[in-house]
Amino acid sequence: MRRYLLPCILLLTDIVIMFGSSWLAVLIRFAMNEPQYPYYMAAIMANLPLFIIIHLLFFYQFKLYHRAWRYAGTRELIAIALANLCGIVVSYLVINNVFQLPYFANRSMSKGIFVSCFVFDVLFIGASRMFVRWAATNSEKKEVRKGKTLRVLIVGAGDAGNIILRDIRQRDHRKVVGFVDDDDTKWGQIMNGVKVYGGRQDIRSLVKSLRVDEIIIAIPSLEAVAMSDLAEICASSGVPVQILPEFFTSLDAKDIKVKDLRPLSIEDLLNRDPVRMNLKEIGSYITGKTVLVTGAGGSIGSEICRQVLRLNPSKLILLGRGENSIYEIHRELLEKAPKGVLVPYIMNITNREGMEQVYRQYHPQVVFHAAAHKHVPLMEAEPEEAVFNNVAGTLNTAELAGQYGVERFVLISTDKAVNPTSVMGATKRVTEKIGQALNKRYPNTKYMAVRFGNVLGSRGSVVPLFKKQLAKGGPLTVTHEDMKRYFMTIPEASQLVMEAGSLGSGGEVFVLDMGEPVKIMDLAKKMISLSGLVLGQDIEIKVTGLRPGEKLFEELMTAEEGTEKTSHKKIAKAILQEEDPDTLYRQIETLRSLKEENAIIGQLKTMIPTYTPNHFKAE
Repeated sequence: MRRYLLPCILLLTDIVIMFGSSWLAVLIRFAMNEPQYPYYMAAIMANLPLFIIIHLLFFYQFKLYHRAWRYAGTRELIAIALANLCGIVVSYLVINNVFQLPYFANRSMSKGIFVSCFVFDVLFIGASRMFVRWAATNSEKKEVRKGKTLRVLIVGAGDAGNIILRDIRQRDHRKVVGFVDDDDTKWGQIMNGVKVYGGRQDIRSLVKSLRVDEIIIAIPSLEAVAMSDLAEICASSGVPVQILPEFFTSLDAKDIKVKDLRPLSIEDLLNRDPVRMNLKEIGSYITGKTVLVTGAGGSIGSEICRQVLRLNPSKLILLGRGENSIYEIHRELLEKAPKGVLVPYIMNITNREGMEQVYRQYHPQVVFHAAAHKHVPLMEAEPEEAVFNNVAGTLNTAELAGQYGVERFVLISTDKAVNPTSVMGATKRVTEKIGQALNKRYPNTKYMAVRFGNVLGSRGSVVPLFKKQLAKGGPLTVTHEDMKRYFMTIPEASQLVMEAGSLGSGGEVFVLDMGEPVKIMDLAKKMISLSGLVLGQDIEIKVTGLRPGEKLFEELMTAEEGTEKTSHKKIAKAILQEEDPDTLYRQIETLRSLKEENAIIGQLKTMIPTYTPNHFKAE
């Protein structure tokens, strides 16, 4: 009921305002002409119900009762003016030309009265909305005053910084105590009552001298290298840091609000440019199609679902065996998806009959296969399960795709499939071979795979582990001082998968140019700095030794394979030997029949000559 209270109050207020404006317009127009005043007052009152109804129809059309008036600005005032303009013009035409009451049939209403009504309505209705904004803001300020006012240092004294300053002043839960900008011509200037103290080199000292509680980086279009350096300086200052999301690089400064800020994350400290792709251009093979995503509840699978939904598929099937994770992504996407588009489906990809029922019932046209076991040490301990899920499950899903006429099948692979040293990596390389072989057997389906490295923030990856260890007070655990990994964000990895889906003509394994690998030790140190802690004083880093199947450096391609360029500068295509479907099928049948650990590893070595097991039991 509370959501309807304010619109009802505004509706009644508008009716009262229109009544009062009409009376005031007649009073001003004819107050000095007493004989005509009662005559026209009676006329306007007789036509007032029609006048009000016409206006309310336009108010509804311009959504004057569906706006967040606590954030009202110029756009909302323009909407009020346009709604009243349309209402007054139509009212004038209807009352004077179409629907005249018999008593007043020979006398038109004065244009001056309508003009006066328009002016008064815009002024008073606009004032009522500004009062709502003032009341909401004032209430918010009172709540904030009960707590501590944060002293803020804004990095960036340009348009974005000044917009943020004005927005902060409206809400009063922060106080801007200074600006910092690398443009030395601004140093010492006063901008909107706030001084520009210096450049980025002064941030640490200013945090102490100005007693800063929070830093806001308000530079929406800074190169990755410069942003990484700036973010590291701010993170090392020992206070929380807020930053503008990346998508503001393409928006005008006037669109920026304090509520859009996000905390500085580890991604901001990595010295690399993210992969940027235009999903509208690459999504032509998804729009209007039925799309199946396996492993839809996982980190990558769920993000693929989010990206696919943006491209308006006719149906999106969220398939996974974990009911909780499928429930969560389904509930999240329900807020954005049109009715009938989403189909949650609890199913294990190793269930051949169940998977065939999915294909038979929905006939997907595009499949993103993200379901897999990915934890290296666990799969070292259970190689039979790794083969059953990763190899047999993928064969089920991919083979059915060919049999039921799927247009494109995109497999999520990993850098661990290159020169694998683990069972997990070897099984993922086998799945790549499955895609190559089936691409020959089912020419109407285009099979392709995408390899990428570690995904920041995905479940089971190092970043969430470090966050948990930081929350407990440490120590942070690193398996080897020289351990290196490639990193990318979850949205980047998902967009790469979708890019591969548009580039592939069938049988390819795509590889992302992920820049330079990052030392895990350096990543741990940066996360400690990001948390405002001091290594060796507040928290420690412990080297634990390599885990089963781990190697120091992951490769995205091998010298034996080589790569070819694609139309995307960040994506290459691995040059691989062609697979004979019959031979691969016989090898897989043998692999699936094995139960003993050493036999499984031996068969994987036969199938993947570059597989060199670093194998011992995980504890």
